[in-house]
Amino acid sequence: MHISSGELAKRFKVSIRTIRYYDQIGLVHPSKLGEGGKRFYSAEDCLIFEKVILLKSLALPLEEIKRIVKDESTETILLAQKLHLEEQLVNTQKSIAQTTSLLHILKLEGTINWEDLISLIVPPAQNKTWSSFFSMEEQETLHERLPKMNQDNLSTKKWINLIKRIERCIQEDIAPGSEHAKLIMEDMEILSEETFQGDQKLVNKFWEVRRSQESSSDLNLYPIRQEIIDFIEKADTIIQEQ
Repeated sequence: MHISSGELAKRFKVSIRTIRYYDQIGLVHPSKLGEGGKRFYSAEDCLIFEKVILLKSLALPLEEIKRIVKDESTETILLAQKLHLEEQLVNTQKSIAQTTSLLHILKLEGTINWEDLISLIVPPAQNKTWSSFFSMEEQETLHERLPKMNQDNLSTKKWINLIKRIERCIQEDIAPGSEHAKLIMEDMEILSEETFQGDQKLVNKFWEVRRSQESSSDLNLYPIRQEIIDFIEKADTIIQEQ
């Protein structure tokens, strides 16, 4: 039993021109020709055409599709499909991470600074790397424990809320020496303990990086506003003097 090229086009939702082109390049030949060169396709032809449509959806080049179809290897087709799905998954995960970063920035600032956003997604050429500031062991600890803007975990949420509380103090002219500021600093100390596992030396080294806009930029870290850094340092100095 054969079907015409028109019926084949309807079945697979492609144009007649596509069917003719696939015939011309030797991808899918009709097994029967009628009057005036009219093309007719068998069930086997339709199966080959179905394989071609599947592989085309994977954005494979036609020459590669031709090779796979001729090989008629189910394993080859499945491996190509698996590779395509894995690439889609990586791209989806990257998009989710970048969207999460956007949401966190929006929560922190109430708006989006597109210049900062672009630098997070497409980092500028870096003059320094993490190894310029930290040992290999310290880097492993930081990469494992630091809150990440592209992740929606509890640690990240805690640090974001802490920064928001400091911003509220600045907006409402609450002094760094107030009881409210003291509570914030105590919460920061608890979070630092959780994040840095009691390694005060690493805390100090990391803070030296974070208090520098240039160093933070080199490591592609979310920029903390200078007013927030000043508030933290003033509050910490007042606590140390008491």
